[in-house]
Amino acid sequence: MSQRFKLSIIVMALAVLAGCQENKSDLNAYVAQIKSQQKSDIPPIPVMKPYENFEYAAADLRDPFVPTVVDMAEPEPEPIVDNGIQPDSNRRKEALEAFELAELQFVGTLEQEQVWALVRAPDGVIHRVQNGNFMGRNHGKITAISDDNLELREIVPKGNGGFIERDTSVSAVEVKQQ
Repeated sequence: MSQRFKLSIIVMALAVLAGCQENKSDLNAYVAQIKSQQKSDIPPIPVMKPYENFEYAAADLRDPFVPTVVDMAEPEPEPIVDNGIQPDSNRRKEALEAFELAELQFVGTLEQEQVWALVRAPDGVIHRVQNGNFMGRNHGKITAISDDNLELREIVPKGNGGFIERDTSVSAVEVKQQ
């Protein structure tokens, strides 16, 4: 039975090979068409420019790695003049001292036995302040409240280590009602 099996496999292989040998005229025609087409010319290799030597002519100029500025002695710092003005470091900070004055908006006043100013912080919370409260990062103490603005006295650092007082104000902003 094994011989019959081998014989049947051989017969099938021959049948497959005979099927491959059928009409190949279309394939032969396509190959002939491709071979008959004119071959395009390959462009020649571009001519390389000859290497030109570069001559460094700046050897006589200043060396960029050598400092040219002559070190001069630093001027002695001005002595710190203590004018007695300085912020109270023992005072507890208030909520509006966490923001710059430019970030705060004076939105109005409220009168309940005394005049209060309404100030909106950048986080949207409206704070009620009065004379003597502090706001801004420069220890700004509110000195006067009017309908148009808040007046403050700030204690700002000077360049030589001391402090000076300066007066500033925060103007009211127009609140749009919907």
